[in-house]
Amino acid sequence: MIIAVYPGTFDPIHLGHLDIIVRAAGLFDVLVVGVAHSPAKRPLFSPEERVEMIREATSGLTGVRVEAFEDLTVAFARRCGARVIVKGLRATMDFDAEMKMAMMNRRLAPEVETLFLPTSPSLAYLSSTLIKEVARLGGDVSELVPSGVLERLRGKVHR
Repeated sequence: MIIAVYPGTFDPIHLGHLDIIVRAAGLFDVLVVGVAHSPAKRPLFSPEERVEMIREATSGLTGVRVEAFEDLTVAFARRCGARVIVKGLRATMDFDAEMKMAMMNRRLAPEVETLFLPTSPSLAYLSSTLIKEVARLGGDVSELVPSGVLERLRGKVHR
């Protein structure tokens, strides 16, 4: 059985994230979506809220689990029994940063491979930061996030 983890802040999860989750779930026996606490990023949603939103959004997928973690991604991967860390890429900027992390993870846990999956081109511009900004300014993000996320997002940014 091959287990993979897909780590991220997911604040909030959007359709670009779901694109990676659906595709990665088809490649592995188990995909664990790891919700990083990331207090330095000052997330809008608590880890518990993010886990709940992702569970709702992935409820129809087989072999997908969602868990929060507070430590190194490789430590989380080891606890999950994962041999692979899945990382989504949108653009070259992502590649540079993700490659550095992959090399550090390789040094810390040589038994865990990193797999880069490019986001589908129609979703490559999405980021949680951009979605939050558009929502805060009253823009429509209804076609960019799952419906359960949309309601929660509106409740958090309602002015």
